[in-house]
Amino acid sequence: MHARKTGALIRAASLAGAIMAGGSREAEAAIDGYSTNLGLAFQIVDDILDVEGTAQSLGKTAGKDTASIKATWPAVFGIDQSLKDAEELIADAFAALEPFGKAADPLKALASYLVERKH
Repeated sequence: MHARKTGALIRAASLAGAIMAGGSREAEAAIDGYSTNLGLAFQIVDDILDVEGTAQSLGKTAGKDTASIKATWPAVFGIDQSLKDAEELIADAFAALEPFGKAADPLKALASYLVERKH
C-alpha cells in the first residue's frame, strides 16, 4: 500500500526522466532502485510528520491518519522503527546510485531533503 502512494509518483517521474534521457537499461535499473527506495522513505517520513507535526508546521491538518485509524508505517512499526527504516531506505537509494558516481550528488541531495524535511 505504501509504495503505491506518493512513492509511485516519485518512481514514475524518475523512470520517465531516465527513459527520456536515453539511459541504458542499467541506468534505468539504478534509477528504479533509487526512486523505489526514496518513494517509500518519503511516505514513511510523511506518516511520521502526520503523527509528530502540527497543523501550523505541516500546512495541513495533523493527526488525520491516527484519527482515521490508518495502517501507516508508524502505526504498525512505531516511530523509532519508522525512522530507522527510512534511514535504511535512503542508504539503499544512495547505493543504487553508485554507478553514477559524483553525477548522482544532486539526486542524493534531493533524497536527503525529502526525508529530513519537517513539513
